[in-house]
Parts: sequence; C-alpha cells; structure tokens
Amino acid sequence: MNIREDLEKWEEEYLSPFAARSKNSAGRLRQEEPCDIRPVFQRDRDRILHSKAFRRLKDKTQVFLSPMGDHYRTRLTHTLEVSQNARTIARALRLNEELVEAIALGHDLGHTPFGHAGERALNRVCPYGFSHAEQSVRTVDFLEKDGQGLNLTFEVRDGIRNHQTEGHPMTLEGCVVRLSDKIAYIHHDMDDAIRAGILKESDVPTEITQVIGATTGERLDHFIHDIVSASSGQNRILMSEPVQEAMDRMRQFMFERVYTNPRAKGEEGKAELLMEMLYDYYLHHIDDLPEDFLALMDRGEPRERVVCDYVGSMTDRFALARYEDLYVPRTWRY
Repeated sequence: MNIREDLEKWEEEYLSPFAARSKNSAGRLRQEEPCDIRPVFQRDRDRILHSKAFRRLKDKTQVFLSPMGDHYRTRLTHTLEVSQNARTIARALRLNEELVEAIALGHDLGHTPFGHAGERALNRVCPYGFSHAEQSVRTVDFLEKDGQGLNLTFEVRDGIRNHQTEGHPMTLEGCVVRLSDKIAYIHHDMDDAIRAGILKESDVPTEITQVIGATTGERLDHFIHDIVSASSGQNRILMSEPVQEAMDRMRQFMFERVYTNPRAKGEEGKAELLMEMLYDYYLHHIDDLPEDFLALMDRGEPRERVVCDYVGSMTDRFALARYEDLYVPRTWRY
C-alpha cells in the first residue's frame, strides 16, 4: 500500500487544472527516494516546520522592537497568519494547499533580528548585499542541518525567493503566498499599531473603509473573499480593481502613519548600529564563529558572506546578549 500515490491520484482528480501537482514537481537539488506516505510538498512543509530557523522566528521582530505587551506579533506569528490566509485562499480555489503552506512557512526563514532594520544594516555593510528573501533560500539550501540544507523542491524554493512585491512566482500557489504576505502584514501591523495607541480605527481614511471595511477583521475578510472571487477559474491570482486600489492606499497609509512613525521606529537606528558592530566584530574575530559556520568557509564560502549568515540568523534576544557580552562592561566582583 502506497499512501503517497493515492494522494497524488486524489490531486489529479480534485485540484484545479491550474494547480501544481506533487508528482509533477521539477524535483530537488539532490535526488531522493520518495516517501511512501507524504507527497513532496507535504514533505517540504514538514522539513521547514522542524528546522531550527523556523523555531528562531518566535524571537524575531515583526514591526515593534521588543514590545512589552504579550499580544504583539513576532516574525513567527506573522508567518502563521500568512500561512492561514494562503491556505484559505488555496482551498477555495482548489490549489495545492501543501505547496502553499510550505512556501508560507518558509518565506521569512532568512529574516534578520530587529526586522527590516537588521536587513538594512547587513545590506549596507556586507559587500554581497543582503535580501531576506534570498537569505531564506540560502537558509534552506545551505545553512540548515549543519550545511546540508533541507533539499526542498524547486517549486517551494521559487515561492520563497519570489514572495516579495517585485517577485514573479512560477506557480499560482507562490502567487497566493505573495499576496497573502501583504494582506497579513497590512492587517496585523494595523492591529498592533492600534494596540500600541499609534492609530485609531477612525484614522483610516473613509475612501478605504467604504471599499474594504471599517475594522481590521472586516478588511481581512474582504481581501480574502475578493481574491477568491476575482481569481476563480483563472490561471492567475488577482484582486478586483477597487480592492487592489484600496489595498495600495492602505499600504501607503501604513507607511505614512506607522512604518516611518518615530514612536514605532525610534529605536531602529540603535538596532542597525548594533547589527553593524556585531558584523564588524565577527569579521575580525572569525574563529569565534560556531563550527558549522566555519565549515562553510572550508567549502569556499567567503568570510563576509558567512559572517552575514551568522549575524543574520540571530534572534533579537541573542543579538542583544552577544552585544552586551562584547561591548558592555560587566560589574566587577571579588
């Protein structure tokens, strides 16, 4: 009895003609024997879920640095919300839900501590640049499992690499995650900003609320229904024109009122300086890197890239602890 083959047959019979089929995957970087229970995308999802990089997301900033409240989003809760939005859309459109979930769970594995502030700092100091989407692919290809990587399928790696606005995923499932990411952060970043007292629901312009709703919950529901309705029966993922315009205006509103707000972002300059100092320290004290990162240099990876890998993989808490150990004088005891 081969359960995987039964599931692949179910995909053939049930999924949309535009959906990605597990058995038609373009394959992995290294060939493997197939699992007798799990199709390839389910197997990828499980590998991501059990990775160290995924666990570290729980202590990485989403928008607010080191928030005092218990209910602000982290990079992990953001990832889970992206996954849930994407799975809802994929199921309604009869797309491959396991491929969608694998891409969604993996899309931010390469994110730095302190959110986009950390990303900006590493991009500035590393001669090879830094993009969290590319770093997420590098994480699953090279950094996980002591340099072996997770050996994910081409479709999952493509969706991770192309999840940002400028990306062009090769599958509809990747397109669903790309749009779900935007929906998620616009939705939950506004919710967190309201929780922090930076915004009120009444601050949202009426030309937006009249189209997509007056509360964060209404807007999320409207986005998802609109995508399902506009994309049904089509070989592309899209929104209706009025909802797309409302989302673009909402994103602009968030940049004006939250993403560049000194109350929300006032500490980011300190975070960027901290990241630059950690990068500089390890660049000049290369032997202080963990063995698995030193092994990357033995394989020919440049030291600047490996230092960037290490500092970028840290959690907020670990980066702060390392900075304190290296640069903050300790109380002398006798």
